[in-house]
Amino acid sequence: MIRVLVWNENMHERTDEEVQKVYPEGIHSAIAQGIEHEDFEVQTATLEQPEHGLTQEILDNTDVLIWWGHQGHHMVADEIVNRVHQRVLDGMGLIVLHSGHFSKIFKKLMGTSCDLKWREADEKERIWVVNPAHPIAAGLGEYFELEREEMYGEHFDIPAPDELILVSWFEGGEVFRSGCTYHRGNGKIFYFRPGHEAYPTFYDTNVLKVISNGVRWAALQGAAKPVYGNHKPLEKIKLK
Repeated sequence: MIRVLVWNENMHERTDEEVQKVYPEGIHSAIAQGIEHEDFEVQTATLEQPEHGLTQEILDNTDVLIWWGHQGHHMVADEIVNRVHQRVLDGMGLIVLHSGHFSKIFKKLMGTSCDLKWREADEKERIWVVNPAHPIAAGLGEYFELEREEMYGEHFDIPAPDELILVSWFEGGEVFRSGCTYHRGNGKIFYFRPGHEAYPTFYDTNVLKVISNGVRWAALQGAAKPVYGNHKPLEKIKLK
């Protein structure tokens, strides 16, 4: 089982009637229900919970953390950001969605401003698969479309991605690197652009497929956890 934690600040849903209509149980619930698979164990957490629902015990029992934030980036305690950061370095996967590009944790992991152009104009978004052999693109067509989304445009101030999976085109003419992967320490990071709170993006079959694929990709795999620091020799060292 892959243990998945969907984190959402859960602010728009409590204060904005239009958002409440789209996500009556919160964005986190829509994502959690949409990515349910027999090999996933999915939980949710929100900003208003003690320690933002991100206690050390919870994080230690999380294989992949999914992050959606927008209004409340500044409200996330630095202590919690450092805790999540260390877990990523230790091997926990992290999927950052939409406005999470401005979250403290994503900016800390990227080391840049993560700024971009944006516009809310109910535009069509066409998302092109530019790395069709990548596991995150499994089951997708050559492209898929969202009839209404918020525009994000280049330049996106992030480090060059380890892998670029998806590129978006918008009705107004802009393009955007909308599916990017990174490795930090022993952890994997996937940034996925769509998901403005006013649109039903997290009910879209292709969007949910990308997130599900991202969970499988980001889950810790491979060799045993590395050992750091002073190390005793494995063989006897002959004195010279």
